[in-house]
Amino acid sequence: MSKILKSVLLGITLAGLCLAACTEKATTGTGVKPKPTPDPTPGVEDYDLVNFPDRKDPKTVGEGVVELFIRSGNSNWGDMHSSSKSTLTSYPDICAWLGAFWYAEASGNNDLFNRLAAKFDQFLEVDDKSIEPNKSLVTKIPRTENNAVDYNIFGAVPLHIYYVKKQRGAAEKDIKKYLDLGLRYADQQWELPTDTKYTEKLPNAKKWHDQGYSYQTRLWIDDMFMITALQAQAYLATGDEKYIERAAKEMILYLDQLPGENGVFYHAPTAKFFWARGNGWMAVGMPEMLRMLPKDAKYDAYRSRILAEYKKMMATLSAYQYDSGLWGQLIYPNQGDMWEETSGSAMFTYAMILGVKNGWLDEKTYGAVARKGWLGLQTYLRTDFEIRNVCCGTGAGSSYAYYRDREKYTGDLHGQAAVMWCAYALTELANEQK
Repeated sequence: MSKILKSVLLGITLAGLCLAACTEKATTGTGVKPKPTPDPTPGVEDYDLVNFPDRKDPKTVGEGVVELFIRSGNSNWGDMHSSSKSTLTSYPDICAWLGAFWYAEASGNNDLFNRLAAKFDQFLEVDDKSIEPNKSLVTKIPRTENNAVDYNIFGAVPLHIYYVKKQRGAAEKDIKKYLDLGLRYADQQWELPTDTKYTEKLPNAKKWHDQGYSYQTRLWIDDMFMITALQAQAYLATGDEKYIERAAKEMILYLDQLPGENGVFYHAPTAKFFWARGNGWMAVGMPEMLRMLPKDAKYDAYRSRILAEYKKMMATLSAYQYDSGLWGQLIYPNQGDMWEETSGSAMFTYAMILGVKNGWLDEKTYGAVARKGWLGLQTYLRTDFEIRNVCCGTGAGSSYAYYRDREKYTGDLHGQAAVMWCAYALTELANEQK
């Protein structure tokens, strides 16, 4: 090889190394290298929420994720692969239950619904202490734990089963067991325990109760959904407006107490970080409340406040969406050392779909965000229908690094549930456009 050729090759190599170094330096601290924007489908508008590529359509994904849930046992706080066995059924499982039922109903799959109902009936028929409620545990409500709210949401599922079966003409005597069980949880959430041992880890329980809120109020952003979802299901099951009033009032409290910036919310008063999944609970809670509130004028103040906050949040989220269609573990602009987190991203996508479906959000603007979010999620969905990059269970943290360094799980029910919600909402939207 000639000296001239060697010099040329050396120059090319050095130039390449320099370019690589410069590129790496440019991405360090400014962002995880973004995945490319999901490829557009030929002939389909970028805001289309009905037509999707094969294996990315909501029917394929929804049935796959729900079938996986039916085959699965109890999680350990959402973690399906934990070596520890949970002693109580907590909120990630319940959110997955609701998502599975919602999808089954939207898809018109009665067999799927019936199999889910049969799976739930295990709670009524056995004394296995790894599930709830069993005969011994159900008598011990309220909980002694400071996270009682994470357990009480259990009541939302039997209330939903009761509501659907009643709509389908089931005899009251055959379904009243679901109503009675669910209302025990919903009513207890507003009844201050007389035995102080139940509230010793909730020092503000009496204060909140005396102001008309749940004694389980803790002002962690995810608790807002746990409380309001249960009360909303009680309203649907009974028609008693006291339940929806409780839920609406509780949501306003959290909106007041956890304001962040630009429409996103703090994890807790002591944790002023814009955690994605925490904000996801608020993102899905607000449109759920909007579509359940009665049309009576007495609810107008609740409706207008929630709608304004919801629109503000959606606008900010649309601006912070990564090129991949997902959002970071913490929601900040240009904070790319935050990895793409799928549970919060799925919740945001679900909230956008509901907004477009109900006419609260512009179809072209937010339909494009939602479609991009749904397709982005598919890049993390394995062939066995487990979603990757789900933030592990996370309490209120005290540092940026705490959230950045949280462990990533695969198949965790926080993510599985949110994917089911998206599949349900997209399926329902497609049904309406037929």
